[in-house]
Amino acid sequence: MTSRRGFLRLALGGISALALAGCGQASGQVPGSAAATTPSSSARATKVTLGYFPNVTHAPALVGVAQDLFAKALPAVTLDYKTFNAGPALVEALFAGAIDAGYVGPSPAINGYVQSKGQALRIVSGAMSGGASLVVRPAAGIKSAQDLSGKKIASPQLGNTQDVALRFYLQQNGLKSRDKGGTVDVVPTDNPNIVNLFRQRQIDGAWVPEPWASTLVLQAGGDVLVDERTLWPAGRFTTVCIVASTNLLKAQPEIVRGILSANLTAVSLIGGDRQQAERLAGAQITRVTSQPMPADVLDRAFANQDATYDPLVSTIRAGADHAFALGLLGSAKPDIAGLFELGPLNDVLGNAAMARVSDT
Repeated sequence: MTSRRGFLRLALGGISALALAGCGQASGQVPGSAAATTPSSSARATKVTLGYFPNVTHAPALVGVAQDLFAKALPAVTLDYKTFNAGPALVEALFAGAIDAGYVGPSPAINGYVQSKGQALRIVSGAMSGGASLVVRPAAGIKSAQDLSGKKIASPQLGNTQDVALRFYLQQNGLKSRDKGGTVDVVPTDNPNIVNLFRQRQIDGAWVPEPWASTLVLQAGGDVLVDERTLWPAGRFTTVCIVASTNLLKAQPEIVRGILSANLTAVSLIGGDRQQAERLAGAQITRVTSQPMPADVLDRAFANQDATYDPLVSTIRAGADHAFALGLLGSAKPDIAGLFELGPLNDVLGNAAMARVSDT
């Protein structure tokens, strides 16, 4: 991935100009792309629905929606937005045609690809690295992985990225969830309910994304047992990526490039002015959830993650290996070689004079 300093120098100028230049295009194509010179593309009126979560780990989406970056990159496209609590629900919506693209964790993206035999979706970009932790109640007496035996630990949804991380962590430490014959109760629960159950002492801990991890620490007295960054080389791993339906990629790749242009602009804003990004993300979360985001929670959550356009492909492949080891991807190891379609992203990066990303 481009260094942060180099990224900001290029992104704050090149990408912002790219997004603004897109406003002058007849159909919102990324300037310089092959699709931008196709008259038939510019004549189409199109509606596109983009999915995301009201989570701080989805900060590029939150900033993009708050600043109308997607609309600016795609001025002739009617944009709609849908929000979700966890990845499996978003992927189900994509299967049903209720959304066309979305921000989601890698595990549901992998599952969706495998379940559809490679027909439904592709990962087209990164969005966020980090921002996930296992937080425990001090009174539960959990000081190490072994202390999780006999305890009740929540995750956002069965098969979501944090759920896979939790179950793989247990496996690596000689433990299993109770549904697999082990001694740890893994309880898939919506993120807002996790906080309530934690306060009520009905669960002993939770592996959650931001801002829920910071909420548990700052507002519910929790302790961080595992910052997931410590489990990955250089502390970098994909928490959120962008997926697009294969229908959208095939029929109108220029729209995918527009979405990715907006994402890059949002990532550059987050890296260049974190305070503004925090305000924008917090305000968007409040609009969606009707619950104000406390400033200390927002600040801590942002400090625990890094926005990135790079999908960090090697970490997604490792996540697929983890899911297979847990028996979540069938009895035969699936081939996910076709999961990534980074051509549109590399087109946008090339237009901004930025280095290409690799699919290995």
